Amino acid sequence: MKLNQIPFAMTDWSAIPREEKSAASGQAFWRTQHFGDVRVRMVEYTPGYVSDHWCTKGHVLLCLSGELLTELEDGRQFRLAPGMSYQVADNAEPHRSTSPQGAMLFIVD
Repeated sequence: MKLNQIPFAMTDWSAIPREEKSAASGQAFWRTQHFGDVRVRMVEYTPGYVSDHWCTKGHVLLCLSGELLTELEDGRQFRLAPGMSYQVADNAEPHRSTSPQGAMLFIVD
């Protein structure tokens, strides 16, 4: 990820329209900003959220509230609590997430 030609700016996430995204169960709501080639999102998963796909996109992901359970395609599983993050490269390790309690995430990719 390269952060080039992005002037200083602030984002009021509450002013960004919320978009519902598909899920196998529960709901996912994204508030998204693009800065050049960089996508920055505030993502809310409702309780019972289950991803409907394996993701191969790289991310830096920070859990702000709730709990996120992430499974890698090789079977390893990880739990993120508030204040915890993970990072994964594009096409490195397919992953999918669930959120039994719901979660609020900050994601850069």
